[in-house]
Amino acid sequence: MPSNETSALQEANVPLLDDYIDGEKENDRLSAKIWTESKKLWHIAGPSIFNRVANYTMIVITQAFVGHLGDLELAATSSAINVILGFDMGLMLGMSSALETLCGQAFGGKKYYMLGVYMQRSWVILFITSVIILPWFLFATPILIFFGQPPEIAELAGVVSKCLIPTHFAFAFFFPLHFFLQSQLKNKVIAWVSLLALVVHVFLSWLVLYKFQLGVVGVISAGNVSWWIMVFGYFGYVVWGNCPLTWSGFSLKAFSGLWEFATLSAASGVMICLEFWYDKILMLLTGLLQNAKIPMEAVTICATINIWELMFPLAFLTAVGVRVANELGAGNGKGAKFATIVAVGTSFVISSFFWLLIMVFRTKLAYIFSSNQAVIEEVNKLSPLLGFTVLLNSVQPVLSGVAVGSGWQKYVAYINLGSYYGVGVPLGYLLGFVFDLKVQGIWAGLIFGGTAVQTLILIGVTIRCNWEKEAEKALLHLSKWEGPDKKTEE
Repeated sequence: MPSNETSALQEANVPLLDDYIDGEKENDRLSAKIWTESKKLWHIAGPSIFNRVANYTMIVITQAFVGHLGDLELAATSSAINVILGFDMGLMLGMSSALETLCGQAFGGKKYYMLGVYMQRSWVILFITSVIILPWFLFATPILIFFGQPPEIAELAGVVSKCLIPTHFAFAFFFPLHFFLQSQLKNKVIAWVSLLALVVHVFLSWLVLYKFQLGVVGVISAGNVSWWIMVFGYFGYVVWGNCPLTWSGFSLKAFSGLWEFATLSAASGVMICLEFWYDKILMLLTGLLQNAKIPMEAVTICATINIWELMFPLAFLTAVGVRVANELGAGNGKGAKFATIVAVGTSFVISSFFWLLIMVFRTKLAYIFSSNQAVIEEVNKLSPLLGFTVLLNSVQPVLSGVAVGSGWQKYVAYINLGSYYGVGVPLGYLLGFVFDLKVQGIWAGLIFGGTAVQTLILIGVTIRCNWEKEAEKALLHLSKWEGPDKKTEE
């Protein structure tokens, strides 16, 4: 084996499985094990937090620059990004998350060459999907009018949506590359490329708006460039020899087994989208209330705080998904179980800290965003619900990451459908409109009826899980996905 492949193989093995694969180590104290597992999780979660914050900040910066052009431009751009591009991002992210299962298990099982094949299959599936849902961008104006947007906002949002099409196609390549690198712990490059794209995005947005005065189209085009910078940055890192074990060039195997791959991708997409859309329902139902302006502003403030805090649990979703997939792929169910316990515990401690901050400063939170006394009082009323949401978010996303790492996407999609839309939405509507509890009732129904129910079910499923059987299933899945023309490795 060439020296570069040997060093890469050694690098691949170091941070992952040695504590479990090689048997019990000399120091088997629980605290030492927790510390070791925590380092592995933070090795993934740290760059993931930065990546998520950077990507979210790019979207916020786009809206901030457009906001200097006028209220109409800001409203139209926000509608195009949050509704049209938001749906697309949720779908692409969800479908590509199938790679968290497959690439993670293949890497843990040392089937390194299959990672590149899986990524190429995901490219094919997501590109086809991108073409199929292209009308979602082309006909954004009538879609937004259907959802109740004023015609003048919907017209401009339709123009913005057409300008977002390059970003739409970038997602088809960006997310598979992201999960491909993440599953083999290439986390530093993810963070550095995200930083580069963020810096370029700020500079280009300023340049096109203030120097060239290109308006909304110019700012959106700057965003397109930034997303493609990340695509080419990731791809360049891969093909320039930094992944010698997992990338051996383009392969015709990418076109085999597409139906089975598409099935898993679709289940992953449904699972993520059901969660993503559920978060938007609070805003939608709140907008239906009489005199909804103040409640909408208060909910927007609470949602912004929640999103920023959510970056930590979502990072642990990523980290535990990789860790569980790696351990199951290596046939080590105990390692997967231990990674799950440590990830949930760590995320809960972090979210408890943020919950405490919210409760202590509940009367002052809104001053960061508004000086309107009515809005401040409404945020104060909603703070207990925000705090409880933060606590639930410490567990629910992490357990979703366990589901992704274990390949349970189809079952979790059913759980999400039943708990969110069978229980949460009806209960939220009942409390908010029938019992006239307004926005507090809507939010309480969605949280206690949907998110809490889903979290309890996932906890029960995880506790009852036979991890050794899951490890056996992962090994069987690996052999199935490799196909009949299985390639042997040295």
